[in-house]
Amino acid sequence: MKFDDVLLKLGEFGPYQKRLYFLLCIPAISVGCYMLNLVIILETPQHRCKIPGYHNDTYAIQSPSHLALVNRTIPLNPKDKRQPYEKCHYYRYSNGSETADRIKCTEWVYDRSIVLETFTTKENLVCDDSTWTSHIKLIFYIGVLVGDIGFGLIADLIGRRKTLMAAVLLWNVSGFALCWAPEYISFIILEFIVAAAQHGAFMVCNVMALELVGPNKRVLAGTLIHAFFTLGLLYQSGAAYFLKHWQWIDLAIAAPLVFYIAYFWLVPESPRWLMSKGRYDEAEEIIQKAGRVNKVELPEKMINPSLLEREETQMKLYHLFSTKEMFTRTTILLYNWIAVALMYFGVTMHAGNIGGNFYLNFFLNGIVEFPALLFVILTMDRIGRKRLQCLCMVFGGVATICTIFSILFGGDDFAWLTTTLSLFGKVGSAASFSVIYVMTLELYPTVLRNAALGGGSCIGRVGSMLAPYVASSGSMIDGAFSTALPLVIFGVVSTSAGLLVLLVPESQHRKLPESVQDGIKFYEAEEVDSGDADAEEDKSFLVMSKLDQVDKTA
Repeated sequence: MKFDDVLLKLGEFGPYQKRLYFLLCIPAISVGCYMLNLVIILETPQHRCKIPGYHNDTYAIQSPSHLALVNRTIPLNPKDKRQPYEKCHYYRYSNGSETADRIKCTEWVYDRSIVLETFTTKENLVCDDSTWTSHIKLIFYIGVLVGDIGFGLIADLIGRRKTLMAAVLLWNVSGFALCWAPEYISFIILEFIVAAAQHGAFMVCNVMALELVGPNKRVLAGTLIHAFFTLGLLYQSGAAYFLKHWQWIDLAIAAPLVFYIAYFWLVPESPRWLMSKGRYDEAEEIIQKAGRVNKVELPEKMINPSLLEREETQMKLYHLFSTKEMFTRTTILLYNWIAVALMYFGVTMHAGNIGGNFYLNFFLNGIVEFPALLFVILTMDRIGRKRLQCLCMVFGGVATICTIFSILFGGDDFAWLTTTLSLFGKVGSAASFSVIYVMTLELYPTVLRNAALGGGSCIGRVGSMLAPYVASSGSMIDGAFSTALPLVIFGVVSTSAGLLVLLVPESQHRKLPESVQDGIKFYEAEEVDSGDADAEEDKSFLVMSKLDQVDKTA
Protein backbone atom coordinates (compact mmCIF):
# COMPACT_ATOMS: atom_id res chain seq x y z
CA MET A 1 0.00 0.00 0.00
CA LYS A 2 1.28 3.46 -0.97
CA PHE A 3 0.02 6.99 -0.50
CA ASP A 4 -1.61 7.03 -3.95
CA ASP A 5 -3.80 4.16 -2.71
CA VAL A 6 -4.83 6.33 0.26
CA LEU A 7 -5.75 9.17 -2.10
CA LEU A 8 -8.02 6.91 -4.14
CA LYS A 9 -10.12 6.32 -1.01
CA LEU A 10 -9.82 9.87 0.28
CA GLY A 11 -10.62 11.48 -3.07
CA GLU A 12 -7.99 12.46 -5.61
CA PHE A 13 -8.88 16.16 -5.56
CA GLY A 14 -11.56 16.73 -2.95
CA PRO A 15 -12.52 19.98 -1.18
CA TYR A 16 -9.68 19.61 1.34
CA GLN A 17 -7.05 19.29 -1.39
CA LYS A 18 -8.59 22.08 -3.46
CA ARG A 19 -8.44 24.47 -0.52
CA LEU A 20 -4.78 23.71 0.19
CA TYR A 21 -3.90 23.66 -3.50
CA PHE A 22 -5.30 27.17 -3.96
CA LEU A 23 -3.27 28.43 -0.99
CA LEU A 24 -0.11 26.84 -2.40
CA CYS A 25 -0.72 28.46 -5.79
CA ILE A 26 -1.00 32.03 -4.48
CA PRO A 27 2.76 32.49 -3.82
CA ALA A 28 3.34 31.71 -7.50
CA ILE A 29 1.88 35.16 -8.27
CA SER A 30 4.69 36.81 -6.34
CA VAL A 31 7.26 34.46 -7.84
CA GLY A 32 6.08 35.49 -11.31
CA CYS A 33 6.66 39.12 -10.34
CA TYR A 34 10.19 38.57 -9.07
CA MET A 35 11.47 36.15 -11.71
CA LEU A 36 11.23 38.78 -14.45
CA ASN A 37 11.30 41.91 -12.30
CA LEU A 38 14.86 42.75 -13.33
CA VAL A 39 13.77 42.98 -16.96
CA ILE A 40 11.71 46.01 -15.95
CA ILE A 41 13.72 47.70 -13.20
CA LEU A 42 17.00 47.25 -15.11
CA GLU A 43 15.53 48.46 -18.40
CA THR A 44 17.82 50.96 -20.10
CA PRO A 45 15.77 53.75 -21.71
CA GLN A 46 17.06 55.83 -24.59
CA HIS A 47 19.79 58.19 -23.37
CA ARG A 48 22.66 60.43 -24.38
CA CYS A 49 25.41 62.40 -22.69
CA LYS A 50 24.39 65.36 -20.59
CA ILE A 51 25.57 68.62 -22.14
CA PRO A 52 28.36 69.98 -19.88
CA GLY A 53 27.36 73.16 -18.09
CA TYR A 54 23.69 72.85 -19.10
CA HIS A 55 22.13 72.14 -15.69
CA ASN A 56 18.54 71.81 -16.94
CA ASP A 57 19.40 69.52 -19.84
CA THR A 58 16.81 66.82 -20.59
CA TYR A 59 16.56 64.06 -23.18
CA ALA A 60 13.39 65.65 -24.52
CA ILE A 61 14.05 68.66 -26.74
CA GLN A 62 12.91 71.84 -24.98
CA SER A 63 13.26 74.45 -27.74
CA PRO A 64 14.91 75.12 -31.11
CA SER A 65 17.95 76.57 -29.36
CA HIS A 66 18.19 73.43 -27.21
CA LEU A 67 17.99 71.27 -30.35
CA ALA A 68 20.77 73.26 -31.98
CA LEU A 69 22.96 72.87 -28.89
CA VAL A 70 22.32 69.12 -28.75
CA ASN A 71 23.18 68.72 -32.44
CA ARG A 72 26.39 70.68 -31.94
CA THR A 73 27.44 68.87 -28.74
CA ILE A 74 26.33 65.24 -29.20
CA PRO A 75 27.62 63.07 -32.09
CA LEU A 76 24.92 61.64 -34.36
CA ASN A 77 24.24 57.90 -34.54
CA PRO A 78 23.02 57.19 -38.10
CA LYS A 79 23.06 53.39 -37.63
CA ASP A 80 20.09 53.34 -35.23
CA LYS A 81 16.86 55.11 -36.17
CA ARG A 82 15.48 54.71 -32.65
CA GLN A 83 18.59 56.26 -31.06
CA PRO A 84 19.58 59.34 -33.11
CA TYR A 85 22.49 60.35 -30.86
CA GLU A 86 25.51 58.50 -29.55
CA LYS A 87 25.13 57.36 -25.97
CA CYS A 88 28.62 57.63 -24.57
CA HIS A 89 30.43 60.59 -26.15
CA TYR A 90 30.09 64.32 -26.58
CA TYR A 91 32.05 67.01 -28.43
CA ARG A 92 34.21 69.38 -26.43
CA TYR A 93 35.23 72.63 -28.12
CA SER A 94 38.15 74.59 -26.75
CA ASN A 95 38.98 78.31 -27.04
CA GLY A 96 36.27 79.04 -29.56
CA SER A 97 37.71 76.55 -32.05
CA GLU A 98 35.40 74.73 -34.44
CA THR A 99 37.52 71.59 -34.03
CA ALA A 100 36.08 69.33 -31.36
CA ASP A 101 37.45 66.44 -29.30
CA ARG A 102 35.31 63.34 -28.66
CA ILE A 103 35.08 62.89 -24.90
CA LYS A 104 33.56 60.06 -22.88
CA CYS A 105 30.85 61.44 -20.65
CA THR A 106 30.21 60.73 -16.97
CA GLU A 107 26.67 62.13 -16.80
CA TRP A 108 23.65 61.23 -18.88
CA VAL A 109 20.08 62.32 -19.53
CA TYR A 110 17.38 59.70 -20.08
CA ASP A 111 14.10 59.46 -21.91
CA ARG A 112 11.51 59.81 -19.11
CA SER A 113 8.45 59.48 -21.34
CA ILE A 114 8.04 55.74 -20.66
CA VAL A 115 9.67 55.27 -17.25
CA LEU A 116 10.58 57.84 -14.61
CA GLU A 117 13.47 55.93 -13.06
CA THR A 118 14.92 52.45 -13.24
CA PHE A 119 17.77 51.15 -11.12
CA THR A 120 19.88 51.44 -14.27
CA THR A 121 19.24 55.18 -14.58
CA LYS A 122 19.70 55.69 -10.84
CA GLU A 123 23.18 54.15 -10.88
CA ASN A 124 24.03 55.14 -14.49
CA LEU A 125 24.71 51.53 -15.54
CA VAL A 126 25.31 52.51 -19.16
CA CYS A 127 28.20 52.73 -21.63
CA ASP A 128 31.29 51.19 -19.97
CA ASP A 129 29.12 49.95 -17.07
CA SER A 130 26.28 48.62 -19.25
CA THR A 131 27.33 44.99 -18.79
CA TRP A 132 26.42 45.30 -15.11
CA THR A 133 22.76 44.91 -16.02
CA SER A 134 23.54 41.44 -17.40
CA HIS A 135 25.83 40.65 -14.47
CA ILE A 136 23.09 41.52 -11.96
CA LYS A 137 20.64 39.23 -13.78
CA LEU A 138 23.29 36.50 -13.74
CA ILE A 139 23.77 36.88 -9.97
CA PHE A 140 19.99 36.80 -9.45
CA TYR A 141 19.68 33.47 -11.27
CA ILE A 142 22.68 32.11 -9.36
CA GLY A 143 20.61 32.94 -6.28
CA VAL A 144 17.72 30.98 -7.75
CA LEU A 145 20.09 28.06 -8.29
CA VAL A 146 21.32 28.21 -4.69
CA GLY A 147 17.73 28.37 -3.45
CA ASP A 148 16.73 25.37 -5.53
CA ILE A 149 19.58 23.24 -4.22
CA GLY A 150 19.46 24.44 -0.63
CA PHE A 151 15.73 24.51 -0.02
CA GLY A 152 15.23 21.33 -2.07
CA LEU A 153 17.59 19.33 0.10
CA ILE A 154 16.29 20.90 3.31
CA ALA A 155 12.68 20.13 2.37
CA ASP A 156 13.51 16.43 1.95
CA LEU A 157 15.30 16.40 5.32
CA ILE A 158 13.16 18.47 7.71
CA GLY A 159 9.85 18.63 5.85
CA ARG A 160 8.03 20.73 3.28
CA ARG A 161 6.15 22.99 5.71
CA LYS A 162 9.14 24.10 7.81
CA THR A 163 11.18 24.75 4.69
CA LEU A 164 8.37 26.79 3.14
CA MET A 165 8.08 29.00 6.22
CA ALA A 166 11.85 29.56 6.37
CA ALA A 167 11.81 30.64 2.73
CA VAL A 168 8.80 32.93 3.27
CA LEU A 169 10.38 34.73 6.23
CA LEU A 170 13.66 35.26 4.35
CA TRP A 171 11.68 36.43 1.32
CA ASN A 172 9.79 39.03 3.37
CA VAL A 173 12.89 40.53 4.97
CA SER A 174 14.95 40.73 1.78
CA GLY A 175 12.01 41.76 -0.43
CA PHE A 176 11.18 44.85 1.62
CA ALA A 177 14.84 45.75 2.19
CA LEU A 178 15.38 45.66 -1.57
CA CYS A 179 12.98 48.59 -2.04
CA TRP A 180 15.44 50.89 -0.28
CA ALA A 181 18.76 49.53 -1.55
CA PRO A 182 21.07 52.58 -1.41
CA GLU A 183 23.58 51.48 -4.08
CA TYR A 184 24.24 48.62 -6.45
CA ILE A 185 26.37 46.41 -4.13
CA SER A 186 23.61 46.11 -1.52
CA PHE A 187 21.09 45.83 -4.37
CA ILE A 188 22.95 42.82 -5.81
CA ILE A 189 23.22 41.09 -2.41
CA LEU A 190 19.52 41.57 -1.69
CA GLU A 191 18.53 40.40 -5.17
CA PHE A 192 20.56 37.23 -4.59
CA ILE A 193 18.77 36.54 -1.29
CA VAL A 194 15.35 37.31 -2.78
CA ALA A 195 16.08 34.97 -5.69
CA ALA A 196 16.99 32.07 -3.40
CA ALA A 197 14.05 32.58 -1.06
CA GLN A 198 11.29 33.13 -3.61
CA HIS A 199 12.17 30.23 -5.89
CA GLY A 200 12.85 27.94 -2.96
CA ALA A 201 9.32 28.68 -1.74
CA PHE A 202 7.89 28.15 -5.24
CA MET A 203 9.60 24.79 -5.62
CA VAL A 204 8.29 23.54 -2.27
CA CYS A 205 4.78 24.74 -3.13
CA ASN A 206 4.98 22.82 -6.43
CA VAL A 207 5.96 19.60 -4.67
CA MET A 208 3.37 19.94 -1.89
CA ALA A 209 0.64 20.68 -4.43
CA LEU A 210 1.47 17.61 -6.50
CA GLU A 211 1.76 15.36 -3.45
CA LEU A 212 -1.77 16.33 -2.37
CA VAL A 213 -3.57 14.92 -5.41
CA GLY A 214 -4.13 11.51 -6.99
CA PRO A 215 -2.60 10.18 -10.22
CA ASN A 216 -5.45 11.32 -12.47
CA LYS A 217 -5.30 14.93 -11.23
CA ARG A 218 -1.57 15.52 -11.37
CA VAL A 219 -1.65 17.21 -14.78
CA LEU A 220 -4.20 19.74 -13.57
CA ALA A 221 -2.32 20.35 -10.33
CA GLY A 222 1.07 20.59 -12.02
CA THR A 223 -0.17 23.03 -14.66
CA LEU A 224 -2.61 25.40 -12.97
CA ILE A 225 0.02 26.66 -10.56
CA HIS A 226 1.84 28.16 -13.55
CA ALA A 227 -1.29 30.15 -14.42
CA PHE A 228 -0.82 31.94 -11.09
CA PHE A 229 2.80 32.59 -12.09
CA THR A 230 1.46 34.23 -15.26
CA LEU A 231 -0.93 36.36 -13.18
CA GLY A 232 2.18 37.68 -11.47
CA LEU A 233 3.65 38.77 -14.80
CA LEU A 234 0.46 40.67 -15.64
CA TYR A 235 0.30 42.28 -12.19
CA GLN A 236 3.93 43.33 -12.54
CA SER A 237 3.45 44.81 -16.00
CA GLY A 238 0.47 46.80 -14.69
CA ALA A 239 2.42 48.03 -11.67
CA ALA A 240 5.33 49.07 -13.90
CA TYR A 241 3.07 50.85 -16.39
CA PHE A 242 1.31 52.95 -13.74
CA LEU A 243 4.08 53.49 -11.15
CA LYS A 244 7.06 54.02 -13.53
CA HIS A 245 9.62 54.09 -10.70
CA TRP A 246 11.67 51.05 -9.67
CA GLN A 247 11.25 51.60 -5.91
CA TRP A 248 7.45 51.84 -6.09
CA ILE A 249 7.34 48.82 -8.41
CA ASP A 250 9.42 46.79 -5.94
CA LEU A 251 7.21 47.90 -3.06
CA ALA A 252 4.06 46.93 -4.98
CA ILE A 253 5.30 43.37 -5.49
CA ALA A 254 6.72 43.05 -1.95
CA ALA A 255 3.51 44.07 -0.14
CA PRO A 256 1.65 40.73 -0.65
CA LEU A 257 4.53 38.77 0.90
CA VAL A 258 3.23 39.51 4.40
CA PHE A 259 0.18 37.31 3.76
CA TYR A 260 2.33 34.20 3.28
CA ILE A 261 3.42 34.30 6.92
CA ALA A 262 -0.10 33.06 7.74
CA TYR A 263 0.76 29.75 6.02
CA PHE A 264 2.31 28.68 9.33
CA TRP A 265 -1.27 28.16 10.51
CA LEU A 266 -2.99 27.46 7.19
CA VAL A 267 -0.80 24.80 5.52
CA PRO A 268 -0.05 21.40 7.16
CA GLU A 269 2.90 19.14 6.46
CA SER A 270 2.73 16.85 3.42
CA PRO A 271 1.33 13.50 4.63
CA ARG A 272 3.18 11.75 1.79
CA TRP A 273 6.48 13.07 3.17
CA LEU A 274 5.47 12.11 6.73
CA MET A 275 4.79 8.55 5.59
CA SER A 276 8.13 8.41 3.80
CA LYS A 277 9.80 9.31 7.11
CA GLY A 278 7.80 6.78 9.16
CA ARG A 279 5.80 9.46 11.01
CA TYR A 280 2.53 7.60 10.52
CA ASP A 281 0.57 9.09 13.44
CA GLU A 282 1.02 12.65 12.12
CA ALA A 283 0.12 11.56 8.60
CA GLU A 284 -2.92 9.70 9.91
CA GLU A 285 -4.18 12.83 11.69
CA ILE A 286 -3.97 14.90 8.50
CA ILE A 287 -5.62 12.17 6.40
CA GLN A 288 -8.51 11.81 8.84
CA LYS A 289 -9.05 15.58 8.83
CA ALA A 290 -9.04 15.55 5.03
CA GLY A 291 -11.61 12.73 5.09
CA ARG A 292 -13.93 14.78 7.30
CA VAL A 293 -13.65 17.84 5.03
CA ASN A 294 -14.16 15.68 1.93
CA LYS A 295 -17.12 13.95 3.64
CA VAL A 296 -15.60 10.55 3.01
CA GLU A 297 -15.92 7.72 5.51
CA LEU A 298 -12.48 6.32 6.24
CA PRO A 299 -11.40 3.42 8.44
CA GLU A 300 -10.49 4.44 11.99
CA LYS A 301 -6.89 3.54 11.15
CA MET A 302 -6.20 4.41 7.52
CA ILE A 303 -2.47 3.71 7.63
CA ASN A 304 -1.26 0.26 8.59
CA PRO A 305 2.56 0.39 8.77
CA SER A 306 2.84 -3.39 8.41
CA LEU A 307 1.21 -3.23 4.95
CA LEU A 308 3.19 -0.27 3.66
CA GLU A 309 5.85 -0.87 1.05
CA ARG A 310 9.17 0.13 2.51
CA GLU A 311 10.80 3.19 0.98
CA GLU A 312 14.41 4.16 0.71
CA THR A 313 15.11 6.84 3.28
CA GLN A 314 18.84 7.51 2.77
CA MET A 315 18.87 8.38 -0.92
CA LYS A 316 21.40 10.87 -2.27
CA LEU A 317 21.56 13.06 -5.36
CA TYR A 318 23.85 10.59 -7.12
CA HIS A 319 20.91 8.18 -7.33
CA LEU A 320 19.67 10.37 -10.19
CA PHE A 321 22.58 8.89 -12.20
CA SER A 322 22.85 5.51 -10.46
CA THR A 323 21.85 3.32 -13.43
CA LYS A 324 22.08 3.56 -17.19
CA GLU A 325 18.34 4.25 -17.45
CA MET A 326 18.40 6.92 -14.75
CA PHE A 327 21.52 8.53 -16.22
CA THR A 328 19.94 8.85 -19.67
CA ARG A 329 16.67 10.17 -18.28
CA THR A 330 18.31 12.68 -15.95
CA THR A 331 20.74 14.02 -18.57
CA ILE A 332 17.98 14.62 -21.13
CA LEU A 333 15.67 16.24 -18.58
CA LEU A 334 18.45 18.53 -17.36
CA TYR A 335 19.19 19.67 -20.92
CA ASN A 336 15.49 20.37 -21.37
CA TRP A 337 15.47 22.43 -18.18
CA ILE A 338 18.33 24.54 -19.57
CA ALA A 339 16.65 24.94 -22.97
CA VAL A 340 13.24 25.83 -21.53
CA ALA A 341 14.68 28.45 -19.17
CA LEU A 342 16.91 29.94 -21.89
CA MET A 343 13.96 30.32 -24.27
CA TYR A 344 11.43 31.46 -21.67
CA PHE A 345 13.51 34.19 -20.05
CA GLY A 346 15.57 35.07 -23.11
CA VAL A 347 12.62 35.83 -25.39
CA THR A 348 11.13 38.13 -22.75
CA MET A 349 14.46 39.90 -22.18
CA HIS A 350 14.86 40.35 -25.93
CA ALA A 351 11.37 41.90 -26.29
CA GLY A 352 12.73 45.43 -25.86
CA ASN A 353 15.18 44.93 -28.74
CA ILE A 354 12.51 43.98 -31.28
CA GLY A 355 10.91 47.42 -31.28
CA GLY A 356 7.52 48.79 -30.30
CA ASN A 357 6.27 49.69 -26.83
CA PHE A 358 8.37 47.98 -24.14
CA TYR A 359 5.56 47.53 -21.63
CA LEU A 360 3.14 46.30 -24.29
CA ASN A 361 5.67 43.70 -25.42
CA PHE A 362 6.21 42.63 -21.81
CA PHE A 363 2.44 42.38 -21.26
CA LEU A 364 1.98 40.32 -24.44
CA ASN A 365 4.78 37.98 -23.37
CA GLY A 366 2.78 37.38 -20.21
CA ILE A 367 -0.74 37.10 -21.61
CA VAL A 368 0.21 34.47 -24.22
CA GLU A 369 1.03 32.06 -21.41
CA PHE A 370 -2.68 31.50 -20.67
CA PRO A 371 -3.46 29.78 -24.00
CA ALA A 372 -0.20 27.83 -23.61
CA LEU A 373 -1.29 26.52 -20.21
CA LEU A 374 -4.81 25.78 -21.46
CA PHE A 375 -3.33 23.78 -24.32
CA VAL A 376 -1.22 21.76 -21.86
CA ILE A 377 -4.22 21.01 -19.62
CA LEU A 378 -6.33 19.84 -22.56
CA THR A 379 -3.68 17.71 -24.26
CA MET A 380 -1.23 16.30 -21.71
CA ASP A 381 -3.43 13.36 -20.75
CA ARG A 382 -4.32 12.75 -24.38
CA ILE A 383 -0.93 12.66 -26.06
CA GLY A 384 1.35 12.04 -23.09
CA ARG A 385 4.05 14.05 -21.36
CA LYS A 386 7.07 13.44 -23.54
CA ARG A 387 5.30 13.87 -26.88
CA LEU A 388 3.73 17.12 -25.67
CA GLN A 389 7.11 18.36 -24.43
CA CYS A 390 8.66 17.58 -27.82
CA LEU A 391 5.83 19.31 -29.69
CA CYS A 392 6.01 22.51 -27.61
CA MET A 393 9.80 22.78 -27.68
CA VAL A 394 10.04 22.20 -31.44
CA PHE A 395 7.12 24.55 -32.17
CA GLY A 396 8.69 27.40 -30.18
CA GLY A 397 12.16 26.69 -31.56
CA VAL A 398 11.12 26.67 -35.20
CA ALA A 399 9.08 29.87 -34.72
CA THR A 400 12.03 31.83 -33.34
CA ILE A 401 14.39 30.49 -36.01
CA CYS A 402 11.95 31.76 -38.66
CA THR A 403 12.46 35.32 -37.43
CA ILE A 404 15.56 35.32 -39.67
CA PHE A 405 13.27 35.78 -42.68
CA SER A 406 11.02 38.49 -41.23
CA ILE A 407 14.00 40.49 -39.95
CA LEU A 408 16.42 40.11 -42.87
CA PHE A 409 13.91 40.28 -45.73
CA GLY A 410 10.95 42.08 -44.20
CA GLY A 411 12.60 44.89 -42.25
CA ASP A 412 10.49 47.36 -40.29
CA ASP A 413 7.42 46.63 -42.41
CA PHE A 414 7.32 43.10 -40.99
CA ALA A 415 8.13 44.00 -37.38
CA TRP A 416 4.66 42.71 -36.44
CA LEU A 417 5.58 39.29 -37.86
CA THR A 418 8.85 39.23 -35.91
CA THR A 419 6.97 40.05 -32.72
CA THR A 420 4.37 37.36 -33.48
CA LEU A 421 7.02 34.68 -34.11
CA SER A 422 8.86 35.58 -30.91
CA LEU A 423 5.56 35.33 -29.03
CA PHE A 424 5.09 31.85 -30.52
CA GLY A 425 8.48 31.03 -29.04
CA LYS A 426 7.25 32.26 -25.67
CA VAL A 427 4.08 30.15 -26.02
CA GLY A 428 6.15 27.04 -26.68
CA SER A 429 8.51 27.68 -23.77
CA ALA A 430 5.67 28.53 -21.35
CA ALA A 431 3.88 25.29 -22.22
CA SER A 432 7.14 23.34 -21.94
CA PHE A 433 7.83 24.79 -18.49
CA SER A 434 4.56 23.30 -17.22
CA VAL A 435 5.27 19.91 -18.80
CA ILE A 436 8.88 19.64 -17.58
CA TYR A 437 7.77 20.33 -13.98
CA VAL A 438 5.20 17.52 -14.18
CA MET A 439 7.63 15.11 -15.87
CA THR A 440 10.34 15.72 -13.29
CA LEU A 441 7.95 15.30 -10.37
CA GLU A 442 6.45 12.10 -11.78
CA LEU A 443 9.67 10.33 -12.77
CA TYR A 444 11.48 10.44 -9.40
CA PRO A 445 10.72 8.80 -6.02
CA THR A 446 9.12 10.51 -3.03
CA VAL A 447 12.25 10.67 -0.88
CA LEU A 448 14.19 12.30 -3.74
CA ARG A 449 11.39 14.22 -5.46
CA ASN A 450 12.19 17.62 -3.97
CA ALA A 451 15.89 17.18 -4.66
CA ALA A 452 15.16 16.04 -8.22
CA LEU A 453 12.96 19.05 -8.91
CA GLY A 454 15.51 21.30 -7.21
CA GLY A 455 18.32 19.74 -9.25
CA GLY A 456 16.43 20.16 -12.51
CA SER A 457 15.38 23.67 -11.66
CA CYS A 458 18.87 24.70 -10.56
CA ILE A 459 20.49 23.29 -13.70
CA GLY A 460 17.79 25.16 -15.61
CA ARG A 461 19.21 28.30 -14.07
CA VAL A 462 22.16 27.84 -16.42
CA GLY A 463 19.70 28.77 -19.16
CA SER A 464 18.41 31.68 -17.10
CA MET A 465 21.93 32.92 -16.46
CA LEU A 466 22.85 32.68 -20.12
CA ALA A 467 19.62 34.37 -21.25
CA PRO A 468 20.64 38.03 -20.63
CA TYR A 469 23.94 37.52 -22.43
CA VAL A 470 22.34 35.74 -25.39
CA ALA A 471 19.60 38.41 -25.52
CA SER A 472 22.29 41.10 -25.82
CA SER A 473 24.55 39.06 -28.14
CA GLY A 474 23.23 40.98 -31.14
CA SER A 475 25.17 44.05 -30.00
CA MET A 476 28.40 42.27 -30.99
CA ILE A 477 27.56 42.48 -34.69
CA ASP A 478 26.19 45.15 -37.01
CA GLY A 479 23.28 44.97 -39.38
CA ALA A 480 19.79 43.52 -39.29
CA PHE A 481 21.01 40.06 -38.25
CA SER A 482 21.95 41.49 -34.86
CA THR A 483 18.24 41.42 -33.92
CA ALA A 484 17.73 37.89 -35.24
CA LEU A 485 20.86 36.28 -33.72
CA PRO A 486 19.53 35.82 -30.15
CA LEU A 487 16.24 34.38 -31.40
CA VAL A 488 18.05 31.91 -33.65
CA ILE A 489 20.18 30.70 -30.74
CA PHE A 490 17.07 30.24 -28.59
CA GLY A 491 15.38 28.32 -31.40
CA VAL A 492 18.23 25.89 -32.13
CA VAL A 493 18.65 24.96 -28.46
CA SER A 494 14.89 24.53 -27.96
CA THR A 495 14.41 22.33 -31.04
CA SER A 496 17.29 20.00 -30.17
CA ALA A 497 16.03 19.58 -26.58
CA GLY A 498 12.53 18.81 -27.80
CA LEU A 499 13.74 16.00 -30.07
CA LEU A 500 15.90 14.43 -27.34
CA VAL A 501 13.03 14.23 -24.86
CA LEU A 502 11.47 11.46 -26.97
CA LEU A 503 14.06 9.14 -25.38
CA VAL A 504 12.60 9.72 -21.88
CA PRO A 505 10.01 7.22 -20.53
CA GLU A 506 6.33 8.16 -20.43
CA SER A 507 4.80 8.71 -16.95
CA GLN A 508 1.20 9.19 -18.01
CA HIS A 509 -1.40 7.35 -15.84
CA ARG A 510 1.22 5.81 -13.55
CA LYS A 511 1.59 6.01 -9.82
CA LEU A 512 4.30 8.27 -8.42
CA PRO A 513 7.42 6.11 -7.86
CA GLU A 514 8.42 5.58 -4.24
CA SER A 515 11.88 4.08 -4.86
CA VAL A 516 14.63 4.07 -7.49
CA GLN A 517 13.48 0.64 -8.63
CA ASP A 518 9.98 2.02 -9.22
CA GLY A 519 11.49 4.69 -11.43
CA ILE A 520 13.51 2.18 -13.46
CA LYS A 521 10.36 0.12 -14.03
CA PHE A 522 9.01 2.92 -16.21
CA TYR A 523 11.29 1.59 -18.95
CA GLU A 524 10.22 -2.00 -18.41
CA ALA A 525 6.56 -1.00 -18.57
CA GLU A 526 7.13 0.89 -21.83
CA GLU A 527 8.73 -2.14 -23.43
CA VAL A 528 5.71 -4.26 -22.51
CA ASP A 529 3.25 -1.63 -23.72
CA SER A 530 5.06 -1.01 -27.02
CA GLY A 531 3.44 -4.00 -28.73
CA ASP A 532 -0.09 -3.05 -27.72
CA ALA A 533 -2.02 -0.91 -30.20
CA ASP A 534 -4.38 0.28 -27.49
CA ALA A 535 -1.66 0.84 -24.90
CA GLU A 536 -2.67 4.35 -23.90
CA GLU A 537 -6.29 3.40 -23.12
CA ASP A 538 -5.37 0.10 -21.47
CA LYS A 539 -2.63 1.62 -19.32
CA SER A 540 -5.01 3.61 -17.14
CA PHE A 541 -7.37 0.60 -16.80
CA LEU A 542 -4.51 -1.72 -15.77
CA VAL A 543 -3.20 0.73 -13.18
CA MET A 544 -6.64 1.18 -11.63
CA SER A 545 -7.20 -2.61 -11.57
CA LYS A 546 -3.91 -3.12 -9.74
CA LEU A 547 -4.84 -0.41 -7.23
CA ASP A 548 -8.17 -2.14 -6.56
CA GLN A 549 -6.32 -5.37 -5.84
CA VAL A 550 -4.01 -3.55 -3.44
CA ASP A 551 -7.00 -1.97 -1.68
CA LYS A 552 -8.63 -5.37 -1.18
CA THR A 553 -5.41 -6.79 0.22
CA ALA A 554 -4.95 -3.80 2.52
